[in-house]
Amino acid sequence: MFLGMLISTIGSSMIWPFQMIYITGKLGLPLTTVATLNTINAGAGVIASFIGGPITDKAGRKWVMVISLAMNGLVYVFMSHAQSYWQFALLMVFAGAFNPLYRLGADAMMADLLPPEDRVDGYSIFRMSNNLGLSLGPTIGGFIAAASYSRAFYMGAAGMIIYSLLMTIFARETLPKADHMQKQTRERFGGYGTVFADKRYMPFVTTFTLVTMCASIMWVLLSVYTKQNFGLSERQYGFIPATNAIMVVVLQVLITQFTKRHHPLWMVALAGVFYAVGAGSVALATGFWGFWLAMVIMTFGELILVPTSSTYVANLAPADMRARYMSLYALTWPVANGIGPLMGGFLNDTFGPQFIWVGAGSLGLLGAVAFGIQARRAARSQSLPLESSGL
Repeated sequence: MFLGMLISTIGSSMIWPFQMIYITGKLGLPLTTVATLNTINAGAGVIASFIGGPITDKAGRKWVMVISLAMNGLVYVFMSHAQSYWQFALLMVFAGAFNPLYRLGADAMMADLLPPEDRVDGYSIFRMSNNLGLSLGPTIGGFIAAASYSRAFYMGAAGMIIYSLLMTIFARETLPKADHMQKQTRERFGGYGTVFADKRYMPFVTTFTLVTMCASIMWVLLSVYTKQNFGLSERQYGFIPATNAIMVVVLQVLITQFTKRHHPLWMVALAGVFYAVGAGSVALATGFWGFWLAMVIMTFGELILVPTSSTYVANLAPADMRARYMSLYALTWPVANGIGPLMGGFLNDTFGPQFIWVGAGSLGLLGAVAFGIQARRAARSQSLPLESSGL
């Protein structure tokens, strides 16, 4: 998984940081209209995550991951030939349908492979592989995309298809054997009734979506914002996401050693503050180094948030329902990706470009406050004692 993720991410990250630039330039439409493509992608992702959770819990993790990778590679191939809004919209449906399946399968597989006390380190190492690829992909992709977007799309597709082949040949199924699987088939709503009734999990995943919306605005709209308003080229911008990736590779293990000693809800609240300050500071930036610093600040939040939240969810989930818990957790990104950039596009077209980052920062701050409230409630009720963080 570590090696395959590295290959896949190098390929895919050559294009996705510049995808909105490519589509906006190709179609010549307002940013709000182009941002609706992310909403379409998100809608398909939400449906796929709900359906994929029970399938992954019953049929297994491996083939869900293989199909997700292979189909996303094919989407990249066809996207390089798309010419109209509706062609891009159709491809966004397919991308949204298959993309979240890999994440929920991988997160569940990681929880299957590792005991609870090792999961936060496992998720951290997995993120290092992902971000090592991200440190290389955008930098290379910026140069390639500046010369030929088609070539970048094909190289992105190759990375994901190669990883799918590696999974097919070398991966083994990790689905836990359980003698209560027959009971699962009789559960209503695919077993999601149990997930929705979890009074710790649902407030957490809802608040996590707010912070993820902040991150989505940053990742999707920053490249367009910097190019349209400050003339930052793809080659220059490529170093900004690369900095994020390098920080994760270098600092993730060190940050994790700190966060796992503290209450996970307080840690994700702290992460929300970093997201709010990072995204909000873009409104004050006027050049490359200002945008670079905003990404650095937000990345500290990411270093705290992602392994902590993944581990928190994995430890809350019963073994026979891991993929369903992970499916709701995984769909926070398509939901955030559908709402956040659309909101940012509306703020841009209605009030002005800088209001994108006022909105994004507000979302991060709201998430930080909500996580803090949950942490205080958990401490008072002792349903999640401070001395047993679940990490």
